[in-house]
Amino acid sequence: MKSDHTIHRQHHHFGWDNANPAALTVAPGETVRFETVDASGGQLGPESTVAGVAALDFDRVNPVTGPVRVDGAEPGDALRVSIESFTPSGWGWTANIPGFGLLADQFPEPALHVWRYDAGTLAPAAFGPGGRVPLKPFCGTIGVAPAAPGLHSIVPPREVGGNMDIRDLSAGTVLHLPVAVPGALFSVGDTHAAQGDGEVCGTAIESPMELALTFGLVKGANLAFPRYETPGPVSRHLDGKGYHVTTGIGPDLFAGARAAVSGMIDLLGSLHGLAAVDAYLLCSVCADLRISEVVDQPNWVVSFYFPKVVFD
Repeated sequence: MKSDHTIHRQHHHFGWDNANPAALTVAPGETVRFETVDASGGQLGPESTVAGVAALDFDRVNPVTGPVRVDGAEPGDALRVSIESFTPSGWGWTANIPGFGLLADQFPEPALHVWRYDAGTLAPAAFGPGGRVPLKPFCGTIGVAPAAPGLHSIVPPREVGGNMDIRDLSAGTVLHLPVAVPGALFSVGDTHAAQGDGEVCGTAIESPMELALTFGLVKGANLAFPRYETPGPVSRHLDGKGYHVTTGIGPDLFAGARAAVSGMIDLLGSLHGLAAVDAYLLCSVCADLRISEVVDQPNWVVSFYFPKVVFD
């Protein structure tokens, strides 16, 4: 779509810091086209091997493009971000990074899958023998600068947004972010071609893209946390053939999530002959963790939904 401004990929930064100078200033109502860098900060590319995962410099991961200063934004307002469109690159990567992910203790060795997909049609992307993952581009990291001074890691999400990894922050969604500093100082990155809810191995289909965003302001909104609205159904690209579902049951939701994912890894190995680490990577990009029950104490139920359409 037509944009009022473009902010190029060289205008990126690592970590949140409200002292970062704005790379661009816009007025409410204007649309900005952002160029993003992949989550490895350019350390992994279409020809990378697993050796690149082992050599990652973590000071260079999760760069975000920005910041953009929005005229009139003040603490207590909400920045309204309308996600207009994505222009995908046609490639991406998914990795098991040692020490990272829901089952890091079970998968201590690095692993890498490099994806190639049709950027025009977004046809499902191939994974191993017979697997095809439906794609849905979105931005994994999107937020504004925090009020606290100094440099803050971009890895954990915050009350002002950031690395939320919400797959429904896709085209058509409208996101509201709590403004914490004058001008908001908005940045975005960590774009994904697909991800399951939970991003269980710690990475999705990490794919550099361009995206167009339109900014607005809601004065005096006083949001405690981000909120968003979607334009319609959010999982139609996965629903068509139903799901295999595993569960974890017990007094700890985190342990339940681990049990449900482990059960699915075993099931995919049995059904499709996948190596455990390949099943883990695949689960991260297309399967969804859900809290099914949190009222029947002392045990709660976590379910893990794997779409059958991947192997149909």
